[in-house]
Amino acid sequence: MKQPFLMTACALAACLATGHAQAQEATTLEKITVSAKRANRVSKGATGLAMELKDTPQSISNIDQEDLKNFGLTGSNEALALATGINVEQYETNRATFNSRGFEIQLTEVDGLGMTNSWGTVVGREDTYLFERIELIRGANGLLTGVGNASGTINYIRKRPKNEDGGEFIVSGGSYGLKRAALDYNKVLTDDGTWAGRLVVAHEDKNSYLRGLQDKRTSLYGVVDGQIGTNGVLTLGITAVDAQQDSPMWGSLTLLRSDGTQADFDVGSSTSQKWTYWNTKSYNAFAEYAHRLSQDWEAKLTYNYRHANEASRLLYAYSLTGVLNPDNTGLVGWPYRSLGSTDNNVLDANVTGKFSALGRQHSLVVGLSQSRQKTAVDTFAVLDHMLDPLPAFPFGGDAYTQPQWGPRAPSTRGEQTLSRFYAASRLSLTDALHAVVGVNAVRLERSGASIYGNAATNTSYPDTKKASPYVGLTYDITPDLLGYISYSDIFQNQDQTDAEGKYLAPMKGVNTEVGVKGEWLNKSLLTTFALFQAKQNGLATYAGKVTDPASPIVGQDFYEGKDVKSKGYEVEVTGRLNKDAKVTVGYTRLMLTGPDGNDIYEWVPRDTLKARIDSRVPMLPALRVGVGARWQSAVSKIGSVKQGAYMVTNAFASYELNSKATLRVNVDNLFDKKYVGGLAYGAIYGSPRTAGVSLEYKL
Repeated sequence: MKQPFLMTACALAACLATGHAQAQEATTLEKITVSAKRANRVSKGATGLAMELKDTPQSISNIDQEDLKNFGLTGSNEALALATGINVEQYETNRATFNSRGFEIQLTEVDGLGMTNSWGTVVGREDTYLFERIELIRGANGLLTGVGNASGTINYIRKRPKNEDGGEFIVSGGSYGLKRAALDYNKVLTDDGTWAGRLVVAHEDKNSYLRGLQDKRTSLYGVVDGQIGTNGVLTLGITAVDAQQDSPMWGSLTLLRSDGTQADFDVGSSTSQKWTYWNTKSYNAFAEYAHRLSQDWEAKLTYNYRHANEASRLLYAYSLTGVLNPDNTGLVGWPYRSLGSTDNNVLDANVTGKFSALGRQHSLVVGLSQSRQKTAVDTFAVLDHMLDPLPAFPFGGDAYTQPQWGPRAPSTRGEQTLSRFYAASRLSLTDALHAVVGVNAVRLERSGASIYGNAATNTSYPDTKKASPYVGLTYDITPDLLGYISYSDIFQNQDQTDAEGKYLAPMKGVNTEVGVKGEWLNKSLLTTFALFQAKQNGLATYAGKVTDPASPIVGQDFYEGKDVKSKGYEVEVTGRLNKDAKVTVGYTRLMLTGPDGNDIYEWVPRDTLKARIDSRVPMLPALRVGVGARWQSAVSKIGSVKQGAYMVTNAFASYELNSKATLRVNVDNLFDKKYVGGLAYGAIYGSPRTAGVSLEYKL
């Protein structure tokens, strides 16, 4: 009796730790019912309820570790660029924004927990090797996020301990001096198997196609879990990331000339200088305790703490007129040096389970959470060399003299607390008809001066209290085909300021979606067709620079609240065609209109196509080949640049040398397409063709 109990308890620990389990094979021992098999198509991403992707009345996609590894997607931004319905605006070397359904994604989570990003901007890249998969929820996600918009949510799912010893070691090399090593090892820590641990380490050091840029990143993640008593599972984990970037770009390229022409520079052109850097360190610790209350009910308490430091010394090269002169002169420099920190605490408690009513079984989740975040940035005075003119672009890394730095002084301080109650239930109305209903009630408190880098004169925030509903219906047309409709709304406080320096009112997002999902080829292939409409009322929209000389914020950007509507459709096919061939193809058609009914946000592509296809070669089973591609329609920005429609293609080939060793070759931008990206906040050239080779060895 003892050994089977310990084995099934270990399986319970792993299933509860991931939060994604499908009860397909159960064994009852004493007080525990153990679900012994994980399922990749179970998600809590849209509602907080564990449901298969097919049964969720919203669009959800996954990028799993197999695809991340095969296509060499070691950075999160590169991985998201191949995701259905997601666009990556890499407007600097260290900062990017993501958009979905026309709007910036302002929430990135880890295991379903997190807070909104200020301005929607994400600093740095996550190393994808730390995660089992990346989950992408499109549309409003108020049940899980509390505040946000109608774009979507990016959810990184951490790797968790497994039930057996073993792992892998990968070494890689490639273009621009790429050197990378990664280790993933799992160890059962006790003889009885109730405790296990997993260690994941990744180190990457590389130069860049951009002049002078060097990136070095080390990521370390350790996690243990095990059984507490007969009904509890405890998981403890910590992540540490040290990222160093020399000669980064702060701000992007100015490509429009005063005569109306668009400059065309070498893809490696950069505004960075040798004395610049942008270094970040972060530490993330979490504890999770899950307790089985009965056969059908479980309580879970999760605490997550994150501390991050940033140290930067940068140069912003820009034009006072917004354009270059015909001879490519006209840029001036703005030196900047800062030290910043962010502390984030998230505590979440919920109860999930099943209950019977009216002769049918239903599921329910009820929870409370509180998130607290503090942000502080200090800057150094610039004593000389402010707004010095730069030579004609492109210039070298020694074109601007490093200034003398003055005293360090507080620049920005911000604090916010988000408290919320959430509940959701999946109700079985008939054998074929199900309803998903929920509510999210929040209270947001904010305080501070010049929060998140804004120069607002009004820093008095009233508490914001809002409640958001979620309603969805699904109908099983056949056992393999499902129709659905869903409605949700959400709100987002905005950190942008108007021409008087006052913060804009909160934005309200409303999302409606109707679609059909089908499973084919013995449930190995999932197809989704969705029609969606999203509205953002009072959304902060860039309106120019303050020109009034009497204004205390003259020369700074200001924004106006506008009602923006997005509508379109999306098609995705994902899964396996057979045991050897895997495919994901997604197409998004989008229309964006402002309050006057005309097009708005021209930098968001109206049509995008993403694809990842790979297969073993039948004549040579040890060989697997694959291709990934992303195509987008033409984009532009008023007063900035244009980029025609283009496609970037990646390819890989892997060969199993033996049962333990696999050799893999990756080529990105196979056809060496030259293009400009990041138009939302500027312009930057995309990477040219690069190649890499890696050796994976199973331990």
